[in-house]
Parts: sequence; structure tokens; C-alpha cells
Amino acid sequence: MHIPFIKYQGTGNDFILVDDRSRIFPDDVTLISHMCNRHFGIGADGLLLLRNSDSSDFEMVYFNADGSPATFCGNGGRCIVAFAQSLELIGYSTSFIAADGMHMAQILEEQGASSEVSLKMKDPEIYEFNDDSCFLNTGTFHFVKFVDDVSQIDVHEEGKRIRNLPKFEPAGTNVNFVQICEGYLKVRTYEKGVEAETLSCGTGVTASAIAASLKSGGTDFQIQTPGGNLKVTFRRDGTRFSEITLQGNVSRVFEGQFSF
Repeated sequence: MHIPFIKYQGTGNDFILVDDRSRIFPDDVTLISHMCNRHFGIGADGLLLLRNSDSSDFEMVYFNADGSPATFCGNGGRCIVAFAQSLELIGYSTSFIAADGMHMAQILEEQGASSEVSLKMKDPEIYEFNDDSCFLNTGTFHFVKFVDDVSQIDVHEEGKRIRNLPKFEPAGTNVNFVQICEGYLKVRTYEKGVEAETLSCGTGVTASAIAASLKSGGTDFQIQTPGGNLKVTFRRDGTRFSEITLQGNVSRVFEGQFSF
């Protein structure tokens, strides 16, 4: 069997995208993890299927790099919007369904293989907040830890330790290390399902901006990740957050066929 795919990246968070409107892609953990493997496969932080939907323009189905199903991915959501436009399914605005509910998005600008995409995120659920950390859900679980200097953090070891703490079982959590700077945030993320630091995480920077707002105020955040810059804005009423948007660049990297 040959699987046509296109690879996209959003601020270094990279994904395999498959047009599965015919519903022939085998949802097989071993296959997906092999496709995402950076040594023996295509290499990616996750795999996205685009499927038909009766309630929106399309459905997004997301799998982690280890082949496990996941709820939502912000950067993946931005990438699949650009993918849907390349398939001529949508114009410059769209609504699509994912495991965490309905999302709306806009393509703000195009330049060659790159697009600037703004994506509406779900309203968060905040479970725990204190001056040092925050645990919340922005489409998937995130633990935010405030630090003085993200460059001094061993993200892999410390992220792995926190990700596997008993209090986060059974689902586990993604872990974000956040440095509050003058006018912007620096964020580094350890992602469960990838089990490593990724260059960027859309739901993670969203969680980081919300946590930073709870800590020191603000509703408009420029965010610097190892893979590039993102913007998160929202409305806030006390501890309630709404109208959350994640904005940044995505680009098409290459396309091909995967044989198995």
C-alpha cells in the first residue's frame, strides 16, 4: 500500500498530513509510529488525518509520534488549515471539528509555501494555579512551570520527571517551562507522546500565556519558542478566558508517498 502525504511545520513543530477523505488510512499504532520515526520513517512530531465532516468543513484526527491518539494540537491545527486550503476545500476562513470540539481559523497571509494562520482555541479548564506553576487543559493537559532562565533547564530530564508524576496519571501531562521577559515570554515544552522536547507546541504556548496572565496580567502575548515566534491573545474575566487565538506561520516542507 502507498500512502500519499505532505509534511508541514509550524514554528518547528512538524507533522505528516494525510488526505483521508476516502477513509482508507489504517489507524495502526505501529504504522503511525514508524511513519513518524526520524530514523526509519518520514520523521515528525505527529500525524494528522483530514477527513470529511457533516458538521464543518473537515475533521482533524491527530496522533502523537508514538502512534497514540490525542485530543488536539494547536500547531497541527494551523498546519491542517493550510493543507485544507491547498486541497481547495476551503478559502481563507474555515471551521473544523477535532476531538476537543469545533475550531475556527483564518489564513491571514500567503507567501509561497508559507502561510500566516490564526486559530481559535477552546476555552481552558484550569485545575490548579499558584505563583510557581499552573495545571490546565487547553485542548490537552499542560503543566506550566515558571523559571528564571529557560536556557538553564534540562527540559528532557525535568520534563520527563514531571510528566510521569503520579498526580498526573493516567493521562500524563505536557510540561512547559516559561520565562517571563519584558514584553514577551520564552517557552520550552516537553511533549508526552513525543517523549522529548519539541521546538514548539501550540496548546503549550496557549497554556503558558494563560498561566502568565494569571501570574502577572495581560491578554496579548508574544511568545518565543526554539522553533520561532507565536502570538496568543484572549479575553479575560477574572479566571475565565475566552476568544483565545493562536497565531503564527506554517509552511509546506515536502510531499511524497510512504510504502508499507
